[in-house]
Order: sequence, then structure tokens, then C-alpha cells
Amino acid sequence: MFKKIALGAAVAVGLAGGAYAAGGEAHVENFDFPFDGPFGTYDTNQLQRGLQIYTQVCSACHGLKYVALRTLSDEGGPTLPADQMRAYAEQFEVFDPELDDFRPSTPVDHFPGSALENAPDLSLMAKGRAGFHGPYGLGINQFFKGMGGAEYIATLMLGYEDPPSCAPEDFDGYYNIAFTAGGYPEECRDEDGNAMYPGSWIGMAAPLYGEDVDYADGTSNDLRQEAQDVAAFLMWTAEPKLSQRKQAGFVGVLFLTILSVLLYLTNKRLWAPIKKKYKRKD
Repeated sequence: MFKKIALGAAVAVGLAGGAYAAGGEAHVENFDFPFDGPFGTYDTNQLQRGLQIYTQVCSACHGLKYVALRTLSDEGGPTLPADQMRAYAEQFEVFDPELDDFRPSTPVDHFPGSALENAPDLSLMAKGRAGFHGPYGLGINQFFKGMGGAEYIATLMLGYEDPPSCAPEDFDGYYNIAFTAGGYPEECRDEDGNAMYPGSWIGMAAPLYGEDVDYADGTSNDLRQEAQDVAAFLMWTAEPKLSQRKQAGFVGVLFLTILSVLLYLTNKRLWAPIKKKYKRKD
């Protein structure tokens, strides 16, 4: 139960507090997600593995209230067969005002909300860190490296380390190199008050340890793989139409490029006789 509570809460607190860093500068790793870049798309198998982690580790406490269950069968997502999607939906219950009672969920329903009042919903967590701002807030890292919310979540899952030797043994929390908004011991600051180590101390213990689930497709279930899979799934819940948006953007850019060329040639054709006329007068 603790692991189920920790996953969403750790991510949520981490996403919420980055702007007001109490600790050192965050270390965020640039993972090679398949959906990175202008032509990247989601990996269906990875999303299915991420769904498995959410279901087995997080769903007892954390909800996805903005995600419709039927979207699990959509192209570009986990793409569950219709019968599997319906069977998956039935494991949840939803309150039906007409029945004045709970009933099994159907594909038209959404994932349940969080079961605990202090457990944040995970639907849009990956959008909370949509990009890491470079100089002047231009999002340089995201533009050139594809770094965004998924990278932050995965790094947070992997970022639990033994605390530096300067930290008191009884200091509250758990040291995480990706989390910047937590507590930070004065013993780990230099004479100018600057943090000597990245990250800070987060209130949640590590939610994933590796081998938390058994993947049906035989993929390694080590900690690094699990962190990337759940981060990819949370990216999909936050932006399920990512692939379609990229395709539409490519078509739009292509259309504007062709239009620009046509306008240039048209302009040149219309003004060419007039330019020749004035050149003769000169």
C-alpha cells in the first residue's frame, strides 16, 4: 500500500515545487523515449507496460479521472483489444446516480479519481513539467533534447540515492537528486549558503524498487525500465493525441512551405514585366 501511495505523491510534489528550489540544482536525465522529436510516436508495448505498473502499483490510491477508459483501445495508445479494454474497465466501480449505487465501469466511463484525499490525480502530471526552461524561458532543453515531463518523472523514480555524508542521520525525508523543493540541511551548504549537492530531501520513500511487476512480454523489469515505462504511460495520459498533433504539424509546415514557394513565384511572375519596363527607362 505504501508503494502505491508513494508513486503519485512523489511525482506530484516534485512537479509542483520546481520553481522554488530549496535545494541544489536538479539533475534530470535525458532518456531516449520513442515519442521524442518531431516524428516520434508512442511505443504501444511500453504504454501497456506502464499501464500495468499504474494498475498494480498506483491505482488503489491515485486516479486518472481525466482519462476515458475507452481510450485504452485507441490507435497510438496502449491499443488494447476491445474485449480486453472492456474487461479492464469492469475491475473499477463508478457511482451511478440513476441506480443510487455503484456499478462496474464501462468503456464510456473514466478511470476513478483518487481514493485518498491527499493522493493527487495523475492524469496530467507529465504536463506539469512539459519543458525545462533554458535561458530566458525558451525551453532550450526540450526543443533540442526532447526533455520534458516524462524525463523528469523517470529521473525522479531513479533519483533516490544515499544522502551525502554532510547530512545529519536524523534529517527528515529521502535524498533525491531530481527533487529541488524539499528540505535541505544547512550542513550541506557552502559558506555562501549555496547547496553543495543536487536535489533535496523528499518526504516520500522510493516508490519503485525494480521487479515490482512481471511483464507479460518478457521485457526486463529492472528499476530503470519500470521508471521509463510508467513515465511514458503518464505522458500518454497527459497528451494522448501527441502523434496526431505531430502529424498535423508536419502537414501544416509542408503546406506553408509549398505556399511560400508558390507565392514567391507568383510575385516574381507578376512584377517581372514592370521591373523590365523601369529598367528600360533607366
